[in-house]
Amino acid sequence: MKINTYDLIINAGKVFCSDTKLNTPGAIGIKDGKIVEFNANIKTKSIKTLNYPKGTLLPGFIDLHTHPAPSHWKYGMEADRFLLSRGTTTTMSQGDAGSNNWDKYKKAIIQKSKIDIYMALSAANNGEEYDHPVFESFEDIDINQAVETIKNDPKLIWGISANLSETCTYIHKPQNIMSKVLEMAEKSSKPLLYGMRWEPFDWEIRDQLTLLRANDVVTYCFHIGPGGLAPKGQVEDSVWEAKEKGIKFDIGHGMNSFNFEVAETAIREGFLPDSISTDFYYRHTNTLPVHDVPHTISKLIASGMNQNDAFERATFSPAKILGQEDQIGTLSIGSVADIVVIEENTEKSELIDVNGEKRSGKLWEPVLTIKSGSII
Repeated sequence: MKINTYDLIINAGKVFCSDTKLNTPGAIGIKDGKIVEFNANIKTKSIKTLNYPKGTLLPGFIDLHTHPAPSHWKYGMEADRFLLSRGTTTTMSQGDAGSNNWDKYKKAIIQKSKIDIYMALSAANNGEEYDHPVFESFEDIDINQAVETIKNDPKLIWGISANLSETCTYIHKPQNIMSKVLEMAEKSSKPLLYGMRWEPFDWEIRDQLTLLRANDVVTYCFHIGPGGLAPKGQVEDSVWEAKEKGIKFDIGHGMNSFNFEVAETAIREGFLPDSISTDFYYRHTNTLPVHDVPHTISKLIASGMNQNDAFERATFSPAKILGQEDQIGTLSIGSVADIVVIEENTEKSELIDVNGEKRSGKLWEPVLTIKSGSII
């Protein structure tokens, strides 16, 4: 049926979508929250038309590692305020809730947010609700309860989260916790969002990666140090083997996990992350280095990544990891009208990593965010 009037038309100097191979000036037509047309010059009338001749129009950003949660929870921050406003239209919580508090989390956060939120359910019963080590006791890991929780909400719960840093594992051996986490993942048939054990350095990276499976996601991938991916100035053989096995690698920038030297080494060798994420939580809202998705994209480009490769890893690639590539991360006809328009900030060019190292480069800033067809 022919549509006589669109709700919104957005014209942009460049429209990019790795799924549909768009990389050209053009316009997107939106009706009833869906993308209904792409064309160089849309002739259908619209209720509203927006023009961004200097802008690059992309599918809305997808951030696979953040901490949207109630403000009184350990890491909680307001996702609509700090993520959606910066172009991220879909995100995933890294273990903010576990099987004990999933229903409470879903009602308080997911059902009340404009941004779409998926969950990597914490392997610990209470997730990150309380300010103590997440794996303080082995009794905090109830495999059967977690499996049942996932069974009851398989669409919103993407998989299982396990961060095995010392601040999470407390006095326990990470290998013992990992054994229970893997059993949980196998019984639920779900992937892992895995935080590498790199502090203290008491578990070789190759021994950790050997345990992971195809489609598991390793976050904090550009952390510097002996437990990182390139501790000797080149990407470890075990990391390449993991990538060939089908394990995915995610940025998880945060305050500790993006180093220019590591990023430059990896990109120079052709090792690209599969998704660009921020590990954004409340302590990051007014701190340096700035690491929302557009800033992190800018840092990766400054590190040598091709611009379109970076755009893909903030849109279509994480959509595939979520299994939602037919609806988000794309500008295909019929997909959800989640869109961001970015422009170069000509007044700023200094980019900073977590260790204080600086690079000059193009800084992208969001100038328009559309969520399900609505202007944010």
